Amino acid sequence: MKYYSTNKKAAPASLHEAVVKGLASDKGLYMPETIKRLPDSFFDSIADMSFPEIACQVADSFFGEDIPAETLKRIVYETLNFDVPLVKVQENIYSLELFHGPTLAFKDVGARFMARLLGYFIGLEGKQQVNVLVATSGDTGSAVANGFLGVDGIHVYVLYPKGKVSEIQEKQFTTLGKNITAIEIDGTFDDCQALVKQAFLDEELNRQMKLTSANSINVARFLPQAFYYFYAYAQLKKMKKADEVVVCVPSGNFGNITAGLFAQQMGLPVKRFIAANNRNDVFYRYLETGKYEPCASVPTIANAMDVGAPSNFARIYDLYHRSFEEIRSHIAGAWYTDEQIAEEVQKVYNETGYLLDPHGACGYRALQENLKENETGVFLETAHPAKFRDTIERILGQKIAIPEKLTTFMAGKKQSVPMTKDFGDFKKFLLSQR
Repeated sequence: MKYYSTNKKAAPASLHEAVVKGLASDKGLYMPETIKRLPDSFFDSIADMSFPEIACQVADSFFGEDIPAETLKRIVYETLNFDVPLVKVQENIYSLELFHGPTLAFKDVGARFMARLLGYFIGLEGKQQVNVLVATSGDTGSAVANGFLGVDGIHVYVLYPKGKVSEIQEKQFTTLGKNITAIEIDGTFDDCQALVKQAFLDEELNRQMKLTSANSINVARFLPQAFYYFYAYAQLKKMKKADEVVVCVPSGNFGNITAGLFAQQMGLPVKRFIAANNRNDVFYRYLETGKYEPCASVPTIANAMDVGAPSNFARIYDLYHRSFEEIRSHIAGAWYTDEQIAEEVQKVYNETGYLLDPHGACGYRALQENLKENETGVFLETAHPAKFRDTIERILGQKIAIPEKLTTFMAGKKQSVPMTKDFGDFKKFLLSQR
């Protein structure tokens, strides 16, 4: 299958080229030329299939033309060696718990898949080292770093905003060493993302180093996230709750919800999506006005959603033929203040005993306010609440349990490179690493 750029000025690329390059030469994001609709027989039998079995069929639709079947199956099964359970929180509202992977965040799925796929392509090339650049507002850095840790021929540079990720999140990618370098930028997530994009477009850098991205701008990162939408539907179908499904996605850079929209295009029976934002409400304002106006991000307690210029808006815009009305027909919006997010965490814990993380709290509240009679709501619980321990404990006024996976990271020693947000400094540093 060929992949085209959302800016429509670059030549179509193979999957191999799209994954290794990350960003098209015209600054656009890669999109598959076709989205294959899955057969009715797949949905008829989906409730009896395991998560990896479902994912293999979805992956075949995306990647089957370009990767040998046994290789693709191995990549899927190695990626999905953990469950993604659907947990009832209250009548007709379910949490899709995406935090049972190695770094306790949803990005484990896309990052682990991409690491293995990129490793496969690097093995075919047998050439120079590939350098993965990734900007993170929290969980992407840990998922990517751990997904690529120790992979031959690949070095990862994680850029993160100083003082704007939780201590646990920071420890998950700054304590690893080996082929992982953490760069602490004196700025915001948007500044980190801008540095990554500038690096891809710098001719001298690209002559000297082979660069790619592991952010959701890379097709190999965001497309596999479609897997768990199908698995959520399978679990609902087993419960006989799959007729009127509404999915709410806490949204920052919009890669996660874009994967869900692709799943819907492939035939997944989702009635509508809700994009839940924090105070960084660029997409919500777009839905209200029809004007997309990126702006500087502001820090919130749901820090992984602190994005003022979501990259994947370009994919959503392209997917729906640049039609504002078509986008609005598929996606509703909601946004919440820190006070509302904290209120929801406390309220749900008191009433149900279920502990939300700040991002999941946005998703849950949006369903509470927008779900109609006879609809079943699913919100994505994107990270384990303990990753935001200080925030959650401050809200609840009590200590929470920390999973063993996280305590292991906390014992490690932080190793990071402090840097300004000036591209010249970043470029000089990268060139010094050759």
